This record gives sequence, structure tokens and C-alpha cells, in this order.
Amino acid sequence: MDIGLLGPLQAQTNGRTFVPSAAKPRQILALLALHAGRMVTVSTLMTELWKDAPPPSAATTVQTYVLQIRKGLDTALGEPGAAKSVLVTRYGGYSLDVPLDHVDVHAFERLAGAGRAAAEQGEPENASRILAEALGMWRGAPLTDVRPGPVLRREVVRLNEIRLSLLDARIETDLARGRHGDLLGELTALTTAYPLNENLWAHFLTALHRTGHRWRALEAYRHLRDIMVEELGLEPSSRLRQLHQAILCDNAQEQRTAAAGGRQPAAMRYGKPIAAR
Repeated sequence: MDIGLLGPLQAQTNGRTFVPSAAKPRQILALLALHAGRMVTVSTLMTELWKDAPPPSAATTVQTYVLQIRKGLDTALGEPGAAKSVLVTRYGGYSLDVPLDHVDVHAFERLAGAGRAAAEQGEPENASRILAEALGMWRGAPLTDVRPGPVLRREVVRLNEIRLSLLDARIETDLARGRHGDLLGELTALTTAYPLNENLWAHFLTALHRTGHRWRALEAYRHLRDIMVEELGLEPSSRLRQLHQAILCDNAQEQRTAAAGGRQPAAMRYGKPIAAR
């Protein structure tokens, strides 16, 4: 069985696709898949479905939803009762017993770790390839057709932050490989989508200047500064100010130092993306 969470929820086996039609069973299947191989307690499932106000019949209702999921999985597996060995009842909860590499989130996180390791070992080409493979697993926003409760919502935020962090790492490896021109279109889109992410702006300024677009790099910095002052009442970080000064002076060595130094967490420094102006 292969389960996809990096986009619309999918569960496929033997060429058949199964996704619960009702909202709450979809939540349960998604949460179990995110914790594949580990038990998810009934209490956690109740919190996901009803937050802090579960009805008196919540535990029984969860059991009913699990039976509905099993019935759908039996149909997909093509064998009555087969789902009991996949969606397993444990003392106090349930587990989805499928290999981790058959759930796209877990395969993605494994590749993410391998890509980061390759980058740390000074293998930019290998790192870029692995990171691009990991990012290519995304089919859209995570669980885009699932209405998340508090538990799934935290997981979706976490996955989005990992994705943005990997994008940052992959772009950095591509800059190290000298692919500045190839990155301009992507960085234009990313800085529009995440206008307060200073790491992405640092990459964008670097790529612009190294492809001979010094005036565009300076204009991009002024645009970033306007956004930050208007939205946050803050000046760009010292790292970006140093990079801006290096571009003004056309100092290649200072640019390399500024682009690589003073790094912030690659996930969103200021939280969720805001609409571009």
C-alpha cells in the first residue's frame, strides 16, 4: 500500500485507490499515516476530531470511523478482513502498519536527511540531486483535501517549514555549483510568495548580481526594505545589509561572506507567508 499526504490524501494498492469520502475518517487515516508504524492513542484522535470538546460518545464514534476505513481498505486490498493487519487495534489506540517508505512524508523526510548530509560533506551536486528528488515528491499543499484539526494542523505547518528549509538548502547548493542564471525565475517567484524570508532574498540578490544584474539586485534590496519597514517596522538583518553594501561596492569577496554568513533558520523567519504587494 502506498499513501500520499504531500498533496491530496491518497491510499493506493493493487491498482486501486481508496480515500474515505467523509471528513472525519479522512482525518483519522491521515493522522495514522503520519505516524505509520506507531500507535496513535484514541485520546489524540479525539483531540484531532473535536478539539477540547469531544461528545460523550467520542470513543465509540472513533471506533465506528476506524471500521469504515477498514471496510474501504478491504475493498482496495481485494480481500475481506485484510485491513485488520494493516490498520491494527492496539491497547488504547490504533496503528497503521505499513513500511515507512510507502508513505510519501516519511520517504520525503529520509531523502531530506540524505540531501542535507551530502551538502554538509561538501557534495553540492549530489546534495542538489537528492534535495530536488525530495521536493519533487510534493503534489501540492499537504493534505489539501483534509479539513485539519489541531493535531494535523501542526503537522501541516511542520511539513511546510521543512519544505521551505529544503528549498533554501537546494538553492544554496545550486549557487555553489554556479547555476545563478538558472535560479532567477524560481527566486523571483519564491521571494514573491515569501516576501519576508531573508534567506531567499539573500540568494536572490546574490544570483542577480552574479549574472550581471547589479541594478536589479539593488532595486530588489530596496523593495525588500520597504516591505520589512511597512510590515514589521524593522530594517533588514545585518547579513542583508552587508550583502547590499558589498553589491554597492561590487566586492565579490564580501558578497560571498555575506551570502554565507549570519544564517537564520531556513524555515520562515517571520512565520507564514504574506500576500505579495
